[in-house]
Amino acid sequence: MKQIYTTTLRLNLSDEDDRRAFEYLQRMDKKKYRSYSKAIVTAINEYFEKQARLTADPYLETREKEDAFLKRVTETIENALRITPAFTQPVATATSASVDNEELSAALDFADSF
Repeated sequence: MKQIYTTTLRLNLSDEDDRRAFEYLQRMDKKKYRSYSKAIVTAINEYFEKQARLTADPYLETREKEDAFLKRVTETIENALRITPAFTQPVATATSASVDNEELSAALDFADSF
């Protein structure tokens, strides 16, 4: 069996998908991909491996999108907390001695009514 297989890649630059593929190849990181062949092999393998994972787990893409969304939300909240000045003062907590048993009983009855 032949160890090296040669094929031709034809890109029609008037076709939007072909043009974008050509532009990606022109801008690719030459240190990461030494040739068009390496970039194309990587892209083909990643594409078909993802298709196989999606076939095995049809909800994989949805979970990936949800995870990415949750990560962005978490990062946004963390960043906001880092830059927001602390204007609030600590809230005093009630001790068990200061809470009247009758009030506590009424609060628990109210909560149980739901």
